[in-house]
Amino acid sequence: MGLYVIASAKGSPGVTTTSVVLAGAWPVEPVLADLDPAGGDVALRYRDEAGAPLDPDRGLLSLGAGVRRGSGEALLTDHVQRVSGGLQVLTGVTSPSQVQGLGPAWLHLARLLRSDPEGRDVIADCGRLMPGSATVPVLQNADAVLIVARPTVEGLAHLRERLHSFADVLQFGQYEAVPVGVALVASYRDGRVTGDVQSILERSRLPVSVLGIIAEDEKAAEAIRLGDGHRARKSLLVRSGAEVAERLHRLGRPAPTPQNAEWGVA
Repeated sequence: MGLYVIASAKGSPGVTTTSVVLAGAWPVEPVLADLDPAGGDVALRYRDEAGAPLDPDRGLLSLGAGVRRGSGEALLTDHVQRVSGGLQVLTGVTSPSQVQGLGPAWLHLARLLRSDPEGRDVIADCGRLMPGSATVPVLQNADAVLIVARPTVEGLAHLRERLHSFADVLQFGQYEAVPVGVALVASYRDGRVTGDVQSILERSRLPVSVLGIIAEDEKAAEAIRLGDGHRARKSLLVRSGAEVAERLHRLGRPAPTPQNAEWGVA
């Protein structure tokens, strides 16, 4: 079991879509947790296996309520829903005000997500990284963090700035440092960009690894956003995501072994 955070340094380079793609290609059974403190999209995008809207009373808020009542009452399984295509999801908040209501439960939530008794990995969509964010305990307890960025001048500038500002949170340079990877949203044919960005990050003295490219493929991304992952199965987006998923899984800190998962949204 393990906890893997997906986030961006600035803007929205497709963190939720990337998270869904990675969850679908993950080498072991995953749960996709929508932890975006600005308000999540998973509950709005996807339907359950019967085609009905997801239950608004089951998700992050109900899990947080269980945590506040006592850890014995909080089991991830009780708050997860299965969407069309088979992916298990923990739906998030719909507005930032709901995040504050979870208060100190975030630390306990992070530990619970990292130690699922059923042995599943959790892929946590944390949206945009912001100093002082409620999700900082999730980053600190993660087995690995993946930052999604565009390899533009401004995109890389924001990436470096945000990584430096989170150096203490992620314990860079220490034995207990959280492993951090970067995925670049770019043309799949632009193979040199990963090496170029890795060199830039090394010159900036940032101990992070560029794990690969998330291919720009608007048709496939739109299919996934609409919950029609079947149309995207053979796309460059999904193929590139599978490569990044495998590398991110290997990057994670050692954890107990879980089971197997399949492409999640049909």
